[in-house]
Amino acid sequence: MIISNTETIAGKEISEMLGVARGSTVRARNIGRDIFAGLKNIVGGEISEYTKLMAESREEALFRMTEDAKNMGADAVVNLRFMTSAVMNGASEILAYGTAVKLK
Repeated sequence: MIISNTETIAGKEISEMLGVARGSTVRARNIGRDIFAGLKNIVGGEISEYTKLMAESREEALFRMTEDAKNMGADAVVNLRFMTSAVMNGASEILAYGTAVKLK
């Protein structure tokens, strides 16, 4: 599966647009990360626990989007985008979406 954040794929021709492929995950913080993050907030610096949580969340959303595109019969996804939103206090959704396409 080819995934691109551009409208086209170099050297390939899009023959059909199949629709929007999407994948999401909702993740919540945990008390251990929150305590460490609070300490980091006092002294400054990167909060690596949250960085890791967000990276894992993006990968899961991307995997689910790819599976959705495969189920649609796609060869590729173009115009990949990520979006995040707060679902509730301490929990966020990560959404990966793009246009599923067939290639010639």
